[in-house]
Amino acid sequence: MKKFIVIGNPIQHSLSPLVHNYWFEQNMIKAEYDKVLVEEKELGDVIQNIRQEKIAGANVTVPFKQKIIPLLDELSEVALKTNSVNTVYKKNNKVIGDNTDVFGFYNSLLELMPNKTIRSVLLIGAGGVSPSIVQALKNVSVNKVMIVNRTKEKFEVLKNKFGPLVQQILWEDLGHKKFDVDLIVNSTSLGLEKKDDLNFNFSSVNKNTVFYDVIYNPEQTSFLKQAEAQGHQVINGLKMFLYQAQKAFEIWNDILPTIDKQLLQLMKKNLND
Repeated sequence: MKKFIVIGNPIQHSLSPLVHNYWFEQNMIKAEYDKVLVEEKELGDVIQNIRQEKIAGANVTVPFKQKIIPLLDELSEVALKTNSVNTVYKKNNKVIGDNTDVFGFYNSLLELMPNKTIRSVLLIGAGGVSPSIVQALKNVSVNKVMIVNRTKEKFEVLKNKFGPLVQQILWEDLGHKKFDVDLIVNSTSLGLEKKDDLNFNFSSVNKNTVFYDVIYNPEQTSFLKQAEAQGHQVINGLKMFLYQAQKAFEIWNDILPTIDKQLLQLMKKNLND
């Protein structure tokens, strides 16, 4: 039986096993998918297990999307563009890193904001999934992405990748600066815990601004709750998560699985449990 895993730290919130094991059953594939908590020093062991085909594929989540890259033999075109990997597999005797987060975020925007023109975006966070979000925004012809991050180094990485498309905003400006943008995206892990608060000034944006949090579990972070209370449209990361998982499943199995009503009901049932 083929074995697939998702690695991260923390990892307990991940519902990836639920989704992939559902698709394995739907498509009659003899495989299993588990979540594994790992430390950075153990990444090499994961890659070695893929190389030896003890593991058929792995998803990679926070905080390893960039840290795993030096251990890989080859990157896909989109992984090279973003310098971010969330899907790993072996092909032609090489361990390859791919990125399905761009596909996930891009398709979630097409589904959930089909008639909205997005010209300017405020992105909170510059690590982890952020490069994939910027690439997806570039793909939908966004003109400006303002990035708020605590450290200058991570912003500089994005600046080198995306040039004038991205602009830096200081973290301390988040609480009082006015933002005239179409979309605000939280790409940080702040929100996984109920006590987490971004200290954002929700009165600083117009009513048409959409708030998007890449976190899907819990279903609604305090960030989204506060935005919704102010009358804004809010989107959580569920559809991004499902689309990126769909693409990863296709890469591993040459089958594009269906995001059907039964799967969505299963996800809803398990969120916040």
